[in-house]
Amino acid sequence: MLTVRRAQPDDAGYLQRLYSQLVDSAFITVLPARLEELQHDPVHELLVAEYGGTFIASALLIFCKDAMFGFQPFAVVENVIVDEAQRGTGVGRQLIRAIEQRCIDKDCSKIMLLSSAHRTQAHAFFERAGFKGDSKRGFVKYRRDLLASGLPPD
Repeated sequence: MLTVRRAQPDDAGYLQRLYSQLVDSAFITVLPARLEELQHDPVHELLVAEYGGTFIASALLIFCKDAMFGFQPFAVVENVIVDEAQRGTGVGRQLIRAIEQRCIDKDCSKIMLLSSAHRTQAHAFFERAGFKGDSKRGFVKYRRDLLASGLPPD
């Protein structure tokens, strides 16, 4: 049976390996101390999915306060990853359902996520899960770009 739970400090090595499937970067560093912080954070839920004690997926769920719809927050989902060996088995769908249930429980007005432009299989998965890829346009500025460009003029 698949279990979706909050990440714990002991999960750092697993998450590091999983994130390496998502992003090819030598800078990926998952710290047990950060997982300890996230484990008790009411706004950020770093979720892991495991089956029979084997870690197979993860996603970061963030609840954002908003003023537009009373007290309804909205959610942002980031770093969705299913182990390459488990893709196509329904694990991702179950992880998304767990995220959706948490968002319903928090009365979120919407769930937003970004996916790298080249990850077309992930885009198809998100669309099958009910996300609309053509309703908004996302923009990203990475830290390296911030540092290179300096602060914008007033």
